[in-house]
Amino acid sequence: MPFSKDFLWGGATAANQCEGGYNQGGRGLANVDLVPHGKDRFPIITGEMKHLEFDEEHFYPAKEAIDMYHHWKDDLALFAEMGFKTYRMSIAWTRIFPKGDEQEPNEEGLQFYEDIFKECKRLGIEPLVTITHFDCPVHLIKEYGGWRNRKMVGFYEKLARTIFTRFKGLVRYWLTFNEINMLLHAPFMGAGLVFEEGENKEQAKYLAAHHELLASALATKIAHEIDPENKIGCMLAAGEYYPFDCNPENVLEAQKQNHDNLFFIDVQSRGKYPNYLLKRLEREDVQLPIETGDLEILAENTVDFISFSYYSSRVAKIKDKDADKSAGNIFESVTNPYLKASEWGWQIDPLGLRITMNSIYDRYQKPLFVVENGLGALDKPDENGFVADDYRIDYMAAHIKEMKKAVELDGVELLGYTSWGCIDLVSAGTGEMSKRYGFIYVDRDDFGKGTLKRTSKKSFDWYKKVIASNGEDLTNE
Repeated sequence: MPFSKDFLWGGATAANQCEGGYNQGGRGLANVDLVPHGKDRFPIITGEMKHLEFDEEHFYPAKEAIDMYHHWKDDLALFAEMGFKTYRMSIAWTRIFPKGDEQEPNEEGLQFYEDIFKECKRLGIEPLVTITHFDCPVHLIKEYGGWRNRKMVGFYEKLARTIFTRFKGLVRYWLTFNEINMLLHAPFMGAGLVFEEGENKEQAKYLAAHHELLASALATKIAHEIDPENKIGCMLAAGEYYPFDCNPENVLEAQKQNHDNLFFIDVQSRGKYPNYLLKRLEREDVQLPIETGDLEILAENTVDFISFSYYSSRVAKIKDKDADKSAGNIFESVTNPYLKASEWGWQIDPLGLRITMNSIYDRYQKPLFVVENGLGALDKPDENGFVADDYRIDYMAAHIKEMKKAVELDGVELLGYTSWGCIDLVSAGTGEMSKRYGFIYVDRDDFGKGTLKRTSKKSFDWYKKVIASNGEDLTNE
């Protein structure tokens, strides 16, 4: 049997995509609240369009999302019914520190999460908590410029110390930043960056990158000091770049693209900036804001495990810049002619998960955790609200098969697997509800209409069987 008896099966969500209650319980405003559905979403998440207030012209899906703020107990009961061993969720920074720079935390926010974690424990579910999943208090963006400002390190440090102290004994598994490499592709979402006219964008991004890496290392240090039982992971938006063909130029291009994707994890797992990055930044005249003691902090506080999201592989090609492109988790890629694609154009590559796992494990030799994997699809409920999502079952079964091979045949150490969007939630990329990932259907449309009623899909019972058999029974019957 490839998976150990304590393998952590479960599902994953993010506060900004499911919680709602944006102005309840003393919560402050976050960048993710202000990202609308529609054509302006992408210019805003990339920091190209300044948008730090609500207006009447846009619909803001994160304001209410699926209202898990009021439904969490029922939702956890559904997760327990599926047999979840773990539940990956995130803390909304602005529930704990509404503005981000207060001296004292918001007790109502702390109590909200404490109640959730206690209920998880009662149900036998191990919480896996992301400290920041793309959220940054708007006050910190307006007042300090987001993560380009070194003061952010201290604010994050205070957040980390507060939650590690309060939730000691309730949470053991932590992730510092969700998809930290997304900072380079969606800087407002990843680091609260809004670019000023004439600003050197690359310089701003790498200022933010260094500050987040420093904050991650300090959080790792604090977590281990407060509770030696704590396990801290980093989190990467993963997916191996394949060369388009065996032209050496394309092979080199794929290697470069993989380097750019992995440098954050090189720092978090190996404890130092890789030479390839330092050389590139030198060529581009980009300065890292390294101060005395920073490199020692990075070196001495590496993560315990490496977690990542995997939705698709990617393809690198240096020639024919007009080649067909495929979509995929903000990253654009050359289309792979050997693969089919989802309704949103994300190419489906189960074997790519095994390849990616081997690549990451070979590089770092630390336990891995697949914390996002799933299929965004248009689900059509029948007259009873039931969704027969065989396409989702097929997708997940194929990926779990390859994950098993990576463990059983290749010897990759794997702690667990949490499917993305175990309950339908707002898509981070598009802001849509119609791009559904869950085992549980939520009655809500792209413009906030619907009853919010939860209904189990066909995949709910399938995943329950997968967990009960520890991944042995993947049949769809």
